[in-house]
Amino acid sequence: MRIRSRQDFWSGIMFLAIGVFFAVVAAGYQMGTAARMGPGYFPFWLGVVLALLGVVVALTALSPEAEENHVDRFDWRILAVIIGAVILYGLLLRPLGVYLATFLLVVISSVASHDFSWKVAVANGIFLVVFSYLAFVKGLGLIFPLWPSFLGMN
Repeated sequence: MRIRSRQDFWSGIMFLAIGVFFAVVAAGYQMGTAARMGPGYFPFWLGVVLALLGVVVALTALSPEAEENHVDRFDWRILAVIIGAVILYGLLLRPLGVYLATFLLVVISSVASHDFSWKVAVANGIFLVVFSYLAFVKGLGLIFPLWPSFLGMN
């Protein structure tokens, strides 16, 4: 068998490895049942599904119908921008609150895209702030600082 799509093949292998890792680690926790899930139930099955997805993706890369391509050189700048944005988010979450920290995370990590656009980055940031509010504050009722601490609006 010949690997026709290296990108799909290695993506599938990565999904497979991560899925197996999480399933094995989660198997060490109490499983429970579908009706009364234990702490290991959801991560175990999520890992199994991810591993199966990885197998499917890797096998499709071997089919003769797969589009032949190569993997481009790894861009370390993109990795640095995304990891830096996540670290910055963690550092700014308390002083700036969820809204501003989330907005900055999205805009800064968007700079890593080859198709970066300020309009799209700002729109995505606003959407994620609204979604975070609806999902975590309204939907789940979680309590955490939403606005900068120096404004006293929490």
